[in-house]
Amino acid sequence: MEAARRESPVVQSKRIRERMVQALRRPPIGLAVVPLLFLDATCIGLSLLGAYYLRFQVLPYHNPVSLDFYFQLTLLTIPIWLVVFALYRLYDRESLFGGLQEYTGVINACTVGLVGMILYGFLDRQGTEEISRGWLALVWGLSVLTVGTTRFLYRRLIYRLRRRGLFVRRVLIVGTNDEGRGVADQLRAAPQAGMEVVGFLDPRGSDVPVGDLPVWKGLNALGELVQRWGIEEIIVIPTALRREELLELYRDWARQDRLRIRLSSGLYELFTTGVQVQEVGFVPLVSLNRTRITGMDALMKAALDYVGATLLLVVLSPLFLLIALLIRLDSPGPVIYRRRVVGLNGRVFGAYKFRTMIVDADAYLESHPELKREWEETGKIRNDPRVTRVGKWLRRTSLDELPQLVNVLKGQMSLVGPRMITPAELTHFGRWQHNLLTVKPGLTGLWQVSGRADLSYEERVRLDMYYIRNYTIWLDLRLLLHTVRVVLQGKGAY
Repeated sequence: MEAARRESPVVQSKRIRERMVQALRRPPIGLAVVPLLFLDATCIGLSLLGAYYLRFQVLPYHNPVSLDFYFQLTLLTIPIWLVVFALYRLYDRESLFGGLQEYTGVINACTVGLVGMILYGFLDRQGTEEISRGWLALVWGLSVLTVGTTRFLYRRLIYRLRRRGLFVRRVLIVGTNDEGRGVADQLRAAPQAGMEVVGFLDPRGSDVPVGDLPVWKGLNALGELVQRWGIEEIIVIPTALRREELLELYRDWARQDRLRIRLSSGLYELFTTGVQVQEVGFVPLVSLNRTRITGMDALMKAALDYVGATLLLVVLSPLFLLIALLIRLDSPGPVIYRRRVVGLNGRVFGAYKFRTMIVDADAYLESHPELKREWEETGKIRNDPRVTRVGKWLRRTSLDELPQLVNVLKGQMSLVGPRMITPAELTHFGRWQHNLLTVKPGLTGLWQVSGRADLSYEERVRLDMYYIRNYTIWLDLRLLLHTVRVVLQGKGAY
């Protein structure tokens, strides 16, 4: 701060020009919020007019209708609803373009707006016209549909522009330890979040770059970095600073209007699951969520799981019978094999699979140390002699996994999720074990479409953690479509 005041007018003028150029190249996110006002007003107006047309022109209605009354009501409704939208933070740049809260806010705001219209119709006794209940119901349904769909499409546009460097906020991470690097990797892996990491500030360490990101040394360099790079957000890694340094940083920078300071959790490996903050005796306390997917996300994922599993079981039932017959003809033993795996919150359950091995497969493995060693290191065995002839075909086509649709209906698995593992394999996940156990394992997932059994354990862990951190229902749908292509190609399955 002091260094900036000692600069000459020429240097200050140059810095101002640089910041103007940066502003033109990177428009503020506030500009992306402005069009939402016009889009919402258009959607609300079209919903009111569409409801009028459907209720009074298409559907039978025998009472007299006043066009002037509904026209005046429309003119009154649009601005009032926009105010309600604003009260629900639907134009707050900090709460938009991420998560399902925006869509929940749309539903709540439309509901409150509809209640306001009902109260208006109840209290206004000057006219003889009564508001049609059918029209009100249509207004609510159309407004939720049109506003929600428009915002969904607009969000996709913002995501595309953010990948090109527009509507992003420049971020500096204070701290270069494991947590700081993990935060940077996560933000850079999710460009739709709108956070452009420009580098690190190391309070006491070296200025050696971390990957392709520069590192600056010393907290006293913060003022110059904020001005030179146009930093808008500082993410502080508390595990990388002493308590006195953290307090000093907040004391010097927390009151800057155009600069926002965020505090990382200090437990990055655990807080991936999400947290709840509650004041108890005026003390803010943080608790971890038991499951990663909650609220509306959990509801939509459950709907996809149960509906999808039911339909697939019905459609594929003839294939189930054919596979069962082939297994019985190929080798003696049961048709279904139950594999003990770890599920949500560490619960162990039996995952159903069509049997692809000889009956005494475990005893065979114990008597062959070289095969057992390969299994313990990779979780897979290439050219496994225990696999039957039909089993090889089932594994190559992944048809052996189909009975796990029953596990989905029992609530033990999901159609899409992390790769299911045995209790012994948990050790490969190290510090990420807690995160893995907050999501149900899936029939398919990122591991299935990214190499399957050809992946190393390190790559599998990375993919599972990416899925858990970046879960959306759209990611599930995309992975289901990619799974069909990968299974047909038959790569990485043995």
